[in-house]
Amino acid sequence: NVGFMVIDEVAEKYNFNEFSFDKYANALVIKGIIGEKEIILAKPQTFMNSSGLTIKSLYTRYKIQDTRYLVVVHDDIDLPTGTVRVSQGSGSAGHKGVESIIQQFGTNEFTRIRIGILPERGKPQDVENFVLRRFLPEDEGKTASAIQRSCIAIETILTQGTENAIGTLK
Repeated sequence: NVGFMVIDEVAEKYNFNEFSFDKYANALVIKGIIGEKEIILAKPQTFMNSSGLTIKSLYTRYKIQDTRYLVVVHDDIDLPTGTVRVSQGSGSAGHKGVESIIQQFGTNEFTRIRIGILPERGKPQDVENFVLRRFLPEDEGKTASAIQRSCIAIETILTQGTENAIGTLK
């Protein structure tokens, strides 16, 4: 899960403590500071198409009111491997996890960091199984670079605002 890889990289870079299991939200959760902002990193342990339940539970538990503070990091089978795009207020584009979040909150007003996983040979017929596999050796370098650029996007969002991170990160 490339989204989890980004979350792990952010936690390591900023010396967060260890993730702990939050059974109320059904997620691995960790809190820390980036810049002057306290943040919560979460890795839902639900099926992807139920991840909105986890996010909603965390919002309730921590009394967060505004989805503009939500940054969702996820893979995107429609973007070439290694591509990173930041957007806000966009639709799900068929991503089941994003659909779940939109359904739970009744809005699409949150930030998304989409990381491309589309192989050069084209979209696999069995996307559900493809996204669960390890990256192809030829894609590992592009993916590692995308993870680093995604971490930079998160830092930019937190320190300079989402509008300064929107677009494609090269």
